[in-house]
Amino acid sequence: MTSSNPAPRTADELDRPRTFLPAWLRAMRPKQWTKNVLVFSAPLAAGAILDPGVAWRAAVAFVVFALVSSAIYLVNDIHDVAEDRLHPRKRFRPIAAGELSIPTGWVFAVLTAVAGVVIGWLISPLLAATLVAYLLLQIIYSMLLKHLPIIDLAIVSSGFLLRAIAGGVATGIDLSQWFLLVASFGSLFMVAGKRYSEFVALGAEAGTRKSLARYSDSYLRFAWTLAGVCVVMSYSLWAFEHRGDGPGGVQWTALSIAPFTLAMLQYAMRIDTGTAGEPEDIVMRDRVLQVLGGIWLILIVVAVML
Repeated sequence: MTSSNPAPRTADELDRPRTFLPAWLRAMRPKQWTKNVLVFSAPLAAGAILDPGVAWRAAVAFVVFALVSSAIYLVNDIHDVAEDRLHPRKRFRPIAAGELSIPTGWVFAVLTAVAGVVIGWLISPLLAATLVAYLLLQIIYSMLLKHLPIIDLAIVSSGFLLRAIAGGVATGIDLSQWFLLVASFGSLFMVAGKRYSEFVALGAEAGTRKSLARYSDSYLRFAWTLAGVCVVMSYSLWAFEHRGDGPGGVQWTALSIAPFTLAMLQYAMRIDTGTAGEPEDIVMRDRVLQVLGGIWLILIVVAVML
């Protein structure tokens, strides 16, 4: 008589993330598209986010950046397939796991990159130029510069910065020096924190990842701490410069410094414990960070509207 009990799952099967998405879509990392909300930061800071024309152009910028960033994710996974197969989490990515062939990955990479740039051009030539700059920087990084310390942090950070810039050029909004400072140091904070978390999570195996081999935990801690301080200082200076009194004499932008700083501290705690390797996971799962972000957003919306 045969047993009706199913065979026990292997350790590999238990570790594999459960999903119903097809391999080609998972390879484009839709969960990481949340990073592209940065395109809305310039319209929000300018108080124009509720303008239908501005909101529509920013939404298109979000879509085209999702397309071109997906192309880069595919190129990275193709180029790093051997290393990813040694990583405890990245080995489950469709290309590393053999669910999506490398030629098929190239096809999707080309299609998404071309579609993103063409649509971006229809919205604004400057948006298309920003997308091309992102693609070139990320491809050069992936092929040639990925394992160079400092350059690694700078180019990955530029990806976040270019997202923020894309929102401005797509909507025709001028980007202030304060906005660029916050966006630049904020990008470095997230990337250095990501590398530090990877270093902590991999432990003794960190040397198997070339991007971490030439860093130390103390250096990465210094990098994300320095960037975090610069973000808070730049944001605070902007907030006090634009603290015009609202109804009742309330200085809304100045008030927003508190939830902004607490959110930075909450994110820094996640970095320090080695759980910030995937920034999009923190945004989607950290309830404290979501509440603080919600309070900050309400204060900023009230401030720019008034």
